[in-house]
Amino acid sequence: MKCADGTLYTGSTNDLIKRLKDHNESKVGAKYTYTRRPVVLCYFEELNSLSEALRREILIKSWRKKKKLELIRKGSPSSFN
Repeated sequence: MKCADGTLYTGSTNDLIKRLKDHNESKVGAKYTYTRRPVVLCYFEELNSLSEALRREILIKSWRKKKKLELIRKGSPSSFN
């Protein structure tokens, strides 16, 4: 997700629409995004298991912003801008 301050947030969920709504409207969104609203979904991936999703999340979080923006720009069949 892109935050209003231009930073990026990476996370995982089993209900993407609900989680996006939580990040923008409720107190149960991530503490990081709560003060950086609104957030906009700019990329997502659907994976086969929770463990696979968490491994991918950890990998992406380890990247520098430039590499994350490149991933967003290239996109995938399951992403949108």
